[in-house]
Amino acid sequence: MIRTRFAPSPTGFLHIGGARTALFSWAYARRHAGTFILRIEDTDVARSTPEAVQAILDGMNWLGLTYDEGPFYQMKRMDRYKVVIQEMLAAGTAYHCYTTQEELDRMREEQRTSGIKPRYDGTWRPEPGKSLPIVPAGMLPVVRFRNPLKGVVAWDDLVKGRIEIANAELDDLVIARADGTPTYNFCVVVDDRDMQITHVIRGDDHVNNTPRQINILAALGAQVPLYAHLSMILGDDGQKLSKRHGAVSVMQYDDEGYLPEAVLNYLGRLGWSHGDEEIFSTQQFCEWFDLDHITPSAAQFNTEKLNWLNAHYLKLADNLRLATLVQPRLEARGVMVSAMPSLEAIIGLYKERVSNLNELADAAEVFYIDLHPKAEALTQHLTPEALPALADFAAGLKDIAWEASTISALIKRCIAKHGLKMPKLAMPLRVLLTGQAQTPSVDAVIALFPRELALKRLATIPKI
Repeated sequence: MIRTRFAPSPTGFLHIGGARTALFSWAYARRHAGTFILRIEDTDVARSTPEAVQAILDGMNWLGLTYDEGPFYQMKRMDRYKVVIQEMLAAGTAYHCYTTQEELDRMREEQRTSGIKPRYDGTWRPEPGKSLPIVPAGMLPVVRFRNPLKGVVAWDDLVKGRIEIANAELDDLVIARADGTPTYNFCVVVDDRDMQITHVIRGDDHVNNTPRQINILAALGAQVPLYAHLSMILGDDGQKLSKRHGAVSVMQYDDEGYLPEAVLNYLGRLGWSHGDEEIFSTQQFCEWFDLDHITPSAAQFNTEKLNWLNAHYLKLADNLRLATLVQPRLEARGVMVSAMPSLEAIIGLYKERVSNLNELADAAEVFYIDLHPKAEALTQHLTPEALPALADFAAGLKDIAWEASTISALIKRCIAKHGLKMPKLAMPLRVLLTGQAQTPSVDAVIALFPRELALKRLATIPKI
């Protein structure tokens, strides 16, 4: 049974890199009918916040990355960690260390001065025949893991290939602080063992933690999961992803008008491929996803491609669904949506011309507000030659059947009567009715309006 986990630290929002890790872990479990677990690693009490936890849950929910177990919170598992630490102390795989912080700082400075990699020197590490220093009175010790001194720790990373680290490069890690609270690397190991995680899919910033975690798992006699370390994501400019090009909260993509299926599709192609497929549903992604086709090189974020995908999914989306997403955006601007014109109909006409929900809201807004076209647009398009045709059109609009075909026929009669080309009448009509010179087909736009509102806006045509 495949068991994966997503284990964010609630010290900030769920950003795009974390969302990709969650997606890959979720999809791998779904592909193999396994279990996906959400674990909140909140042991950094000083930086973890309830708001950050909620931001993670909101981001997961918006993306539709449902978890089968959890969320589990490490701070609620403290008693479990302490039990395991006592077991390790009893087994001799961990020991008490009374080295002070000042002694550690001095030790590391001397090592740096000598050109040696800074590390704990093992003063309190018990060895056969070794005499340990006298325990300082009244001092609470930390607990250190008794890392192997010889050999290598190795794993076949499912993304990066074979990785080997000499144990001589690793010092004895602190697994519990002096106040008894366990440390990150230790909690992760106990959780992965207890939750029977089979595959750890995470960012490659964790590669340095992996040998330590493997050694602790071995000391506990636990099964070591398979590891897949995902490469970093670069921004559009090839630099490390930052807030200015994508390292923002996943929920900001919602604010900016992206659909979750577009974001998921885009994330799926960030460092993974299925042939030349660029567009695929979440279901297809789960059916196709494997770890063999994840590239070990850095993926590059491309905002233009994300916008293109979002436009694609907007065109496919149900008009009613889009209306339920656009209406709150309008109301947030103080624009109240009335029954007529139909927001759903407006969206149906405009959704192929926009790349996000906010642009859809921009297009829909002009149908519900008191419109005041810009003076320069009126001056440019309401030319003397257009005014007679506009007046005839407004007059004819009062009595015809209210549908796009009859409106189109009226436009054609007016331009023929006054010897005009279509843009000479269509452009001023667009400006008067929507304030914009560019819209979908003008007859279809006019047909969206209630007749009274269209006539009211055309009543501003200057008298000849």
